[in-house]
Amino acid sequence: MLFEREELAIDPVDAARMLLGSVLRTDQVAVRIVETEAYRGADDPASHSYRGKTKRNAVMWGPAGHLYVYFTYGMHFCANVVTMTEGEAGAVLLRAGEVIEGEELARKRRPAAKRDRDLASGPAKLTSALGLDTEANGVDLLRSSSPVRLERGDDGDAFTIDSGPRVGISVAQTLPWRFWIEGKPQVSTFRAGGKRSGRR
Repeated sequence: MLFEREELAIDPVDAARMLLGSVLRTDQVAVRIVETEAYRGADDPASHSYRGKTKRNAVMWGPAGHLYVYFTYGMHFCANVVTMTEGEAGAVLLRAGEVIEGEELARKRRPAAKRDRDLASGPAKLTSALGLDTEANGVDLLRSSSPVRLERGDDGDAFTIDSGPRVGISVAQTLPWRFWIEGKPQVSTFRAGGKRSGRR
């Protein structure tokens, strides 16, 4: 079942926790999200939206439930779920996932992955496994006809959520706005400052 838009029109820190266990799905591959990072607006110097609205980051200003895909380091794509209400910037970076459908195609897209656990074990790996690039930027994840869709996880799944500093940024590094499902092998190995933050 797809999320409702109002469910995602919340602070990205709260959304980052909520999105753990959700499923990002294309017509051929589905990935269960096991690690996320929150990025806010004008009060978050690590966010793309910190200095205001640009052509590149315009999707971050809503409405919620859209996909924000950007190109980085001249070689990688990263996917984010837009949160907050329209006109306020916020997004959740999908840092890592577990491929649950379409493993064969994901392996073809990720030939360097030695193990299935490595297919989507990072933001660029996740987009590669799903076949996403900037053509998907702005896609509405909450429409059943969309090429990329965001589904709720199984409410019967119980897991422990941990949190810690975000990865790969040079400012606001100490904020514990990275969240992950404890025990999932796809999660980033960096755990400095990590702490258990409760059960879903």
